Amino acid sequence: VTGSLAISLQSCQCLAWKPRPVGVWPCPGESQHVVAGYSDGTVRVFSVSRTEMELKMHPHAAALTAITYSTDGEMILSGGKDGIVAVSSPRTGMTIHVLADHRGSPITVLQCTRKQYHDLGVEGGELWLASSSDRRVSVWASDWLQDKCELLDWLSFPAPAGPEGLDSLPPSLAAFCPWEHGVLVYVGFGLQKEALFYSLRKKQVLRKISLPAFAMSLSLSPSTPFMAIGFNDRLLRLQPCPAGDPQDYAGHDDTVHLCRFAPSGRRLLTASHSAVLVWELTGA
Repeated sequence: VTGSLAISLQSCQCLAWKPRPVGVWPCPGESQHVVAGYSDGTVRVFSVSRTEMELKMHPHAAALTAITYSTDGEMILSGGKDGIVAVSSPRTGMTIHVLADHRGSPITVLQCTRKQYHDLGVEGGELWLASSSDRRVSVWASDWLQDKCELLDWLSFPAPAGPEGLDSLPPSLAAFCPWEHGVLVYVGFGLQKEALFYSLRKKQVLRKISLPAFAMSLSLSPSTPFMAIGFNDRLLRLQPCPAGDPQDYAGHDDTVHLCRFAPSGRRLLTASHSAVLVWELTGA
């Protein structure tokens, strides 16, 4: 990244790469794009190859805490510290939806995944979820071309009385399960230290996996049934699913606050306060 782009990202709070359409190979000279959310409530789209900003939008009144592209790259979903979720078009720069269902609690995760159009009994070719710090997860079915966005499920996970303020609690994290259709995984502060597998079809928790501590980061492999979970005590765990012996690693010197599998599932990126590590997964 050149100096000009690095300067533009100084107050950045979250980032996401624009996905490529399924089955489409990159054209020579085609620019990759990244979208960034800022502390001033702005969303900015950058061309990586040209190292310049192409679009700036201001859909939020509060700092951004989560951002992602829709699966086709045609929409940007952004979430703020005030719990507001905005859906904006990078083509027009217009915000087409504003959802206040999580108002009052910072958005911790936004994720999109593809679906069959009438799968789960609702229209739309995409599912997406939003998770907030107050242990709530909303799941939506959308068809952006038809201006449709329908709430599919609303999850609220109980927890004991904790310290004052949500900032001191472990984050509420959720992700669609790549290897188990119609299932999402949730980790967060709760009655037990565990990962929950929830079925969107059956509207119930299918199973639980015990954890040694409350998770601080989560990523699910797109190619094999493995979870990567980061903890507060420098521990990284690779957990086979639905069952199996976990593998624990202590390569970090601080909280493992980020886990992210590569699209191939063969590499895993993890980050703590002072280190970024890339792991090679043999046999993945």
